[in-house]
Amino acid sequence: MTATFLVLLVSVFLRCAAQDEVLSFPDDFLFGAASAAYQVEGAWDQDGKGENIWDRLVHTHPEMIADGQSGDVATDAYHKYTEDIKALLELGVTIYHWDLPQPLQDLGGWPNSVMVDFFEDYARILFKNFGDRVKWWITFNEPYETTTGYSASTGVDAPAIDLSGIGDYLAAHTILKAHATAYHVYDTEFRAQQNGKIGITLNNDWQEPKTDSDDDKLAAELAMQFHLGWFAHPIYIGDYPEIMKERIANNSKAEGRNSSRLPEFGDYWINYIKGTYDFYGMNHYSTNLVSLDPSASNVANPPSLWHDQGVNKEFDSSWTGSAASWLKIVPWGIRKQLNWIKDQYGNPPLLITENGYADYGDLSDTNRIIYYASYLDQVLSAIHTDSCNVIGYTAWSLTDNFEWLQGYTSTEPTGRCGQYLKKKMEKKTLEKFDWLEL
Repeated sequence: MTATFLVLLVSVFLRCAAQDEVLSFPDDFLFGAASAAYQVEGAWDQDGKGENIWDRLVHTHPEMIADGQSGDVATDAYHKYTEDIKALLELGVTIYHWDLPQPLQDLGGWPNSVMVDFFEDYARILFKNFGDRVKWWITFNEPYETTTGYSASTGVDAPAIDLSGIGDYLAAHTILKAHATAYHVYDTEFRAQQNGKIGITLNNDWQEPKTDSDDDKLAAELAMQFHLGWFAHPIYIGDYPEIMKERIANNSKAEGRNSSRLPEFGDYWINYIKGTYDFYGMNHYSTNLVSLDPSASNVANPPSLWHDQGVNKEFDSSWTGSAASWLKIVPWGIRKQLNWIKDQYGNPPLLITENGYADYGDLSDTNRIIYYASYLDQVLSAIHTDSCNVIGYTAWSLTDNFEWLQGYTSTEPTGRCGQYLKKKMEKKTLEKFDWLEL
C-alpha cells in the first residue's frame, strides 16, 4: 500500500538554452527517484499479506491487462528493498498508492465514508512504527487516479466499478477527509517528537488553451480545476472550486435530481481540511491542448465527470512523442504548471514527486536524456526567474514496473526512468552530453 521515494542531495547544473547561462539548483534542493507499491513489490501472497484490489483484478480478469500479466513478482522489491535502502540518504513514504485491501473494497471502498476511520488507524500505525526514520510523508499519491476505479468515463482501473459521475465524486470526498485526518493525527500526536513533514501528491498535465479564444481559455481553466483543483482547492483554499460546484449542480438539476451529484462539505470539514499540508507534491509528465466540448450542453445519460468538465483534449502534432500515447515532450508545460500552482495556492513549498519519460526499453535512450534536461531547465527557470518555491525533484521511476492496465508491454511504458525489465535487469547509463552536467 505504500510507495517510496528516495531522496538524494546532489548538485545539478544546467545550461539554459534561452539565457545561455549556467543556473544551479539551491544547495539544499532534494533530488531522488520513486517507486510504487504494487508496481514493484511482488510477493503478493507472502508473509501474511492480504489480497488487494489489484490482486483481485489481475487474477480474475487478466484479459483487462494488455499482456495478461500481473504484479505477483514485478521487480521483487519486497525481497530486494534492503539493496535500495543502502543507497539512500533520506527516505520518504507514500501511505496510499492505489492498492486498497480487497476486504475494504468489499465494504464499498473509497465511496464509503467509513474508510476515513480505517485510514486514520492505518496512518497512525505507520507514524508510530516508522516515523523515527521517515521524515517525508505523502498521504495519497494521485488521488484523482484512485477515483477512476469507480468511473468508466475516466478509466477502468481497479476495482473497475462503473459509478461514473457519482462514485468518483464520493471517493474523492472520502479521500480528502482521510487525508486531512491523517495530517491532523501526525500534527497532534507525532510531529513534535519526529519532526517530519506531511502532504499530498496531486498529478496533472498542463492544460493549454488550444487558441487564444475566451472559450478555449475557459476550457483550460475547467480542465485544471476538475483535475487538480478538485483536490488542491479544498486543501489550500477551502472547499471545492466554485466553477466545479456550479457546473455539477447545474447538470444535476438538468438531469432531474434534487441535489448535486457533488457531495457538500459542511463548515466543519471545510475548516478541518483547509491547511492540511507542509508541502505540495506534484506529479507532472506532459501537456494537453484544450477546447470546449460543444456536446457538453446536452444532458448526459449516464452522467460523468468528463461531461461535467465539458472539454476536449488533444496534442500538437509537432510535439515529440514517447512510448506512451499520452506523454509528449513539452518542457514549457511544467513551468506553466508550477506558476499556476504558485498563483492559485500562495506559492507553497513544492516537491516534484514524479516526472519522467516513457521509452520502449532501449538502452540507448537519447530522448529520455533530452526530456530530463529540458524539463529540469524549465524547473530552474521557474525557480530563478519566476520565484516558484520548488524544493525538490523526484524522477519516476527507480526501476521499471508493472504499469497497471498496460502490464509490462512496450506499447505503454513499464517504467519512466529506471531499468528495463525483461527476464532480467539490464542497467542503464546516461550517454554523455556536454550540456548536461551531473
